[in-house]
Amino acid sequence: MSVLTSRPTLRWLVPVAAVVTVVGGGAALGRFAAQAEPSLPPRTAAQLLVDLQTARHDGFSGTVVQRADLGLPPIAALVGGDGPADLLTGTHTLRVWHSGPDKQRVALVDTLGERDIVRNGRDVWTWSSRTNTATHRTLPEEKGADAAPELPDTPQEAADAALAAVDPTTEVSVGRAATVAGRDAYELVLTPRDAASLVHQVRIAIDATEHLPLRFEVFADGGDRPAFEVAFTQIDYARPDDDQFRFNPPPGVKVTEEGTDRARPARPEKPAGDERPDVRTVGEGWTTVVVAKVDGAAGDTADAPDLDALSGQLPAVRGDWGSGRLFRSHLVTALLTDDGRLIAGAVTPERLYEVARG
Repeated sequence: MSVLTSRPTLRWLVPVAAVVTVVGGGAALGRFAAQAEPSLPPRTAAQLLVDLQTARHDGFSGTVVQRADLGLPPIAALVGGDGPADLLTGTHTLRVWHSGPDKQRVALVDTLGERDIVRNGRDVWTWSSRTNTATHRTLPEEKGADAAPELPDTPQEAADAALAAVDPTTEVSVGRAATVAGRDAYELVLTPRDAASLVHQVRIAIDATEHLPLRFEVFADGGDRPAFEVAFTQIDYARPDDDQFRFNPPPGVKVTEEGTDRARPARPEKPAGDERPDVRTVGEGWTTVVVAKVDGAAGDTADAPDLDALSGQLPAVRGDWGSGRLFRSHLVTALLTDDGRLIAGAVTPERLYEVARG
């Protein structure tokens, strides 16, 4: 669950929804991605977990559709731009190409244009057709010293994050077989045991022969449709040609160079203990709660949301823990306290109040 502590504090009030739903581990996407139930040989949940962990693929490509129906309040509109918040509502179509650990490409296509992220070895390009701008970055040579910008989630990435949370707090079972993107698939079902979790179930459809996750669904407590879903609608297991990962800037594009590892200044020493001393987590598994100090930090980043504008549209709450404003969606609850704390998780408000009181 350490991924929760790596997010910029001021971006969490709305983007935390995507983080928690994936780590804690839509409307009709699963319905059009799935077809008739196939007949497959029985496999246990343990066997499916082994299939996922041991699967190896030289490459694949396909079309992924993501749908989010998180029940976000209107304040989500206050966090705009081309960032993660874009993917928290509505339906989005992506084309993905994967060829080993250092060659990936994702193209997000919507009504306003196309956004691409391309990694080819140490070179990482991002491009937006809307602004006709591109950014080039060279990753450092040291293994693990840096990482490429985050790509939109594929079923594989979402499943990996959810499976990392499998522990005694989770009931693991086998669901119904399905056909996803024309492929027969088993369904692995993860159910939180703690009633304080807003996640009812996570369902992962796994290719019956290739063992790649084809669909990832999160169901909120009391919901009969996925609140969040990402699924292949078409997939090809042939390794993509190397030309797919060579980015050629279109005519007239403005290119920004972010520098290389040689030009990057030395990193400051990290403080002992947590990577961010102003951020901590309480609890474990599905009911992990993030606590962050936000008082006086509104200017930390230029694209951070306006906390005053956000909190002003949230209902006021009060208790023996203090007072503040409460943000609620189907899968995420966040408490912005008057003493400058942001407390958030895929949990009930009562769990947040317990943390605030403690």
